[in-house]
Amino acid sequence: MPDKLKMFDRIRIERLVWTLDQRLYDLPRASRIAKRREVRANLLEAAADQGVRQALRRIGSSSALAREYLGAEFGDRPRHSWVAAAYFAALVPLLLNFALTEAANAYAQGLTGGHAADGTHVWSGISYLQSPLTFTIDQGRVDHTGGAWTPIVYVLWAVGTVACGRLWRLVPPFSRGLRTPAAEY
Repeated sequence: MPDKLKMFDRIRIERLVWTLDQRLYDLPRASRIAKRREVRANLLEAAADQGVRQALRRIGSSSALAREYLGAEFGDRPRHSWVAAAYFAALVPLLLNFALTEAANAYAQGLTGGHAADGTHVWSGISYLQSPLTFTIDQGRVDHTGGAWTPIVYVLWAVGTVACGRLWRLVPPFSRGLRTPAAEY
């Protein structure tokens, strides 16, 4: 086996290393970097000895390897996911604001399309999600104010973030602290 690996072989190794890295995002940064470097070094060494195909076949899939690393770090119990919590926390406000804005724009277009008289019109908004909106019509131009999230939306957003990321698993069980070692007789 030649000592130098071809560019395509290095790309295959890097692909496995980086897909593994993406699956290890719940690990601390330093630990994740150390695992990535270890796997890369082991694969390069095995590839020089046995060939890239055999080295990749022997190491297995990146998902199985990531499961083993995460199990060694956190144990085999179910874990939290910061990534899932971050996705939920970031995407829900974007989608909710989009939907609420589109509903307000539709109401405003209904007012102008129906040739509503100049003045102030109040729309209660989408129940339980937003506060009432006040539309002001002046010579066919529509402005609106209001439509803020209600407190229940903030509560549901926080609860959804915790539920989606399974963040309750960060808190150690209370029963561990309350147990005392059994007396030996």
